[in-house]
Amino acid sequence: MNSISNSSNLRIGGLASGIDTDSIIKNLMKVKRMPVDKLKQEKQILNWQQEDYRGVNSTLRGFRDKLFDMKLQSTYLVNSASSSNETAVSASANSNAKRGIYSVSVTQLANAVSKGSQETLLEESNADGTIKTLAAQFSGLPGSISFTLEGTTGSKSFTFDTSTATIYSVASEINAANLGISASYDATLNRFFLNTTTTGSDAKIKISDDNASHFLSGLDGSGNPSNILKLQVENGTDYAGKDAIFNFGDMTGLTSATNSPTVNGITLSLKQEGASGAISVTSNTDAVFNTIKDFVSAYNDTLAKINDKLSEIRYRDYPPLTDEQRDVMSEKDIEKWEEFARSGLLKNDPLLNGHLEKMRTNLYSSVSGLTGYKSLAEIGITTGSYMEKGKLYLDETKLKEALQKDPEGVMNLFTKSSDNNDEKGIAARLYDNVNNAMSSLAEKAGNSSSYSLADNSMIGKSLTSIDKNIKTWEDRLKDIEDRFWRQFSAMEEAISRMNSQSAWLSQQLGASSN
Repeated sequence: MNSISNSSNLRIGGLASGIDTDSIIKNLMKVKRMPVDKLKQEKQILNWQQEDYRGVNSTLRGFRDKLFDMKLQSTYLVNSASSSNETAVSASANSNAKRGIYSVSVTQLANAVSKGSQETLLEESNADGTIKTLAAQFSGLPGSISFTLEGTTGSKSFTFDTSTATIYSVASEINAANLGISASYDATLNRFFLNTTTTGSDAKIKISDDNASHFLSGLDGSGNPSNILKLQVENGTDYAGKDAIFNFGDMTGLTSATNSPTVNGITLSLKQEGASGAISVTSNTDAVFNTIKDFVSAYNDTLAKINDKLSEIRYRDYPPLTDEQRDVMSEKDIEKWEEFARSGLLKNDPLLNGHLEKMRTNLYSSVSGLTGYKSLAEIGITTGSYMEKGKLYLDETKLKEALQKDPEGVMNLFTKSSDNNDEKGIAARLYDNVNNAMSSLAEKAGNSSSYSLADNSMIGKSLTSIDKNIKTWEDRLKDIEDRFWRQFSAMEEAISRMNSQSAWLSQQLGASSN
C-alpha cells in the first residue's frame, strides 16, 4: 500500500500516483465545511446580539435605580435647618421634620467618664527602646495584680503577671473585654487613661477588688491618688457620665444620653451649656431641583444609548469571519472587520422600539386625578424636535418657580401611586416601564448577572441548538473526510498494483527477447 494512515491521523498520499492527495481533500472539505462555517457565523451573530441586549439591560438597570428614588416621597421632602446661634446649637432636619422655627436652650451637655493619671508616671521603655514589664516600670508591685472593672456593658476581672505584662498589654486586655471602656497609654505624656465609649448617665466606670495592689484605685486622706497609675478613682465607687438637659420650645427638662438628640425629625447638636438659639426648618428646594435635573440628564443618557443601538448602520457585506479567514488576516484587520460585522445588530429592533415608545408615551401623558401640576411641561420639562427622538429639555427657571410655588404638587406629579396607569406619577410609570423592558430583554437574551449555568432565554436556546447542529456536522465531516481518504487510498493501491504488474510484464518481455 502506498498511502499511510495511523491513530495520530498522519496521512500521506500520492506515493504511487504522484497526486497531492492532502491538498485535494482539503479543498474538497472546504466545500463540505461551508454549512458548518455558516452555523458558526450565525452563532457569532447571536453572541454579539446577546451582548448588545445585555448592555442595554445594564443601561436600563442604572436608570431604574434612579427612578426608584424618584418615585419616593422622601426624595422631595428634603428639609434644611439653620441656627441663629451655631456656637450654642446647630441642627439638621430629616424628611419628617415640620417646617417652622424652634427655640432651643442648653442646660447641661452630656458627658462621658474620663479618668487619667494625675501625675507623670515612670518611664515605660528602656534605653534600648524595649518596653519594661510592670514590675520594672513600677517598683514594689507584687508578682501578680488583679482587679475588677465594670463598665456600661458589663464587668470583668483581670489578673496580670507583673514580670511579663506591660502597661500596653493591660490597656489591650481592657479594650478586648468590650466593657464600654477604652484604655490607653500616652507615651509622650507618660500617663494612663480610662474613658467610657459613650456619654450619658448610663456610661460608667467602676473599679473593685483592687485593695491588694492599688494598681488602678485608691485615694489618700486628702482625696489625692494613692494608686500606682495615679488615677482619681476610689475602689468600689461608681463614676457615671451625665445626660444632656435641654429645652425645646415649651418642652423643658428634656434629657438625652448624647449631645445629638432628635426631636420631631430635627437632629440637634448641643454645644454650649447655658446658651440658646433658634432653629429654622425650611424646604430645601435646591436639593429637589438638583434631583429632578439629574433625572432629566439620566433619562437623556439612557435614551441616547438605546437610540444609538437602534440607529447603528448594518454592514451586511461584513459577515463574521471564518476560522480560515482569520488565519490569513492581521489582528488589526480582524478588529476592523469585526467592528463592521457587529454593527447594527439591533438596528430598528422591534422589542426595544416598543419599550421606548411606551416610555415616551408615559412620560409625556398627563397624570389624571391631580389638582396641581399634571404634566412635566407645566414644571418646565419639555421635548425637542421629532429628530431628537424624545430628548428632554429643562427650563430651570420654570422648575424653580414650580418648586417654590407648589413643592407638594411637583412631588405628586412624580410619585402619585395608583392601580390605574393614567393616575400614576411620572416616575412610578417609568419605573414599571423599565422593569417590564428589563424582563423582556432578559427573556430574549438572558441576564449576565445570573449564576445559573442554563440560559433559557430565546437566544440562549438558539445557541444551544446551533451547538448541537455544529457537533452533528463535525461528526459528519469527519466521516466524509475518512471516506475521501479511503477512496484515494484504494486508488493508490490500484495504481500500485498496476505499476507492479507493468514492471513484471516489462521484466518478462525483456527476458523472452533474450
